[in-house]
Amino acid sequence: MPDDTFHLTSTIAASAEELRAWHFRQGAFNRLNPPWEKAQVIESFRELEDGARAVIDVGSGPMKQRWIAEHELIESGFIDRQVSGPFASWEHRHLFEDLSENTSKLTDSIHYRLPMGVPGRLLGNPVVVPKLRRMFRYRHAVTKSDLERRIASPPPRALSVLITGATGLIGQALTGYLQTQGHTVHTVTRTPKHEGEIRWNPEAGEIDWPSDLQVDGVVHLAGENVGERRWTAPTKHQILESRRLGTRLISGTIAKLPNPPAVLVSASGSGFYPHDGSEHDESSPVGNHFLADVCKIWEAETKEAEAAGIRVVHPRIGAVLTPAGGMLKKLTPLFLAGLGGPIGSGRQQLSWISIDDVIDILHRALFEEEWCGPLNVTAPEIVTNREFTRTLASMLRRPALLPVPAGALKLALGEMADETILADIAAIPKKLQSLGYQFRHPDLISALSHVLGKDIPRPGDLFSGALDKT
Repeated sequence: MPDDTFHLTSTIAASAEELRAWHFRQGAFNRLNPPWEKAQVIESFRELEDGARAVIDVGSGPMKQRWIAEHELIESGFIDRQVSGPFASWEHRHLFEDLSENTSKLTDSIHYRLPMGVPGRLLGNPVVVPKLRRMFRYRHAVTKSDLERRIASPPPRALSVLITGATGLIGQALTGYLQTQGHTVHTVTRTPKHEGEIRWNPEAGEIDWPSDLQVDGVVHLAGENVGERRWTAPTKHQILESRRLGTRLISGTIAKLPNPPAVLVSASGSGFYPHDGSEHDESSPVGNHFLADVCKIWEAETKEAEAAGIRVVHPRIGAVLTPAGGMLKKLTPLFLAGLGGPIGSGRQQLSWISIDDVIDILHRALFEEEWCGPLNVTAPEIVTNREFTRTLASMLRRPALLPVPAGALKLALGEMADETILADIAAIPKKLQSLGYQFRHPDLISALSHVLGKDIPRPGDLFSGALDKT
């Protein structure tokens, strides 16, 4: 029986050499794996070479399968072949071809055979083909955007960057992005498991900083998850102290180095601002609620680094859109089950940002010297909860008819509901816009289409009326 095939080609405004280098760098799989795919790298390689092996668990629970692939370098790119996994056979050619001096063609060409012969082919292809199309459209969009961004706003050189919170939602995405951009990443963790990881204990004020380590910049993302569970007094204490002590430790440590980094990018949140329904830019006052107090203290703990002459950036990050975590991870299964709907009145404003814009902005903050102080990391389009609900439902081709009463949320989640899900926050990215930053996803429709791998509904499609905000 002949193999089935899948091909996708894109034109990239970068040379084939740059395209090839991007794919060969550590972090490429992290960057290319769609956020809706459950995939865990069990074994990988630092350098792509003949015979390099990758072991990846795909799926979850009883559907989890282990995929083992070996790689072969060829003149026009490289091949990965399945050694064991869900397919009877699989050969994937990654091909890079120059079209002109600064333009190249990226081709993914796959030959595969499904198990169980003809029955497997008839039953499996209706599932496999759309999945491949969805995945590789996403991968090509990421590759094109990342490379073209790098060419438009190149870093001055390959940087050495230290990250705290590298295992978190933003930290994982940022690590892969920085690596594919050619930078070296050093991670700080409480429990080092891999060579080169740096141990720290913020409560004890301890960090095992290697004596020979010099970094160009630090991205500090560590902090207790705010929306994981109902806030009790101990939980609120942990949320605050994880940020206060971690920031104090990293700020004080780098300030005392003989050759300190040029920049500290220390995360904050859009919860800094009042929940008063007004639009707030970086000059607006701090709010009068728990998360505002947390953000104020969080940002203040960088004063030692600032006093040492280190440029400090406070990205006040809004709700990050990615199905890999955060609100989308929680909402998407409910909406797919037909259980979505507006929350509370639906009139509360939401300051959101796509994960790709977050990591792009954090990267730029490392080397754009005029970027300093507070920086609202939010999209220019502010939406209400009702508008968000309608757009998400339309993207998933589901109705959104089941409202969630505010009272029920307050009963279940207490203060946390008021300050997160029901909060009315409109943080506008005034400084980013004045600095000329071009958002990858300036509107909610393009952001959700990208991170969910969905086509934008056309007029006349079922549920497409949800996109009409009037």
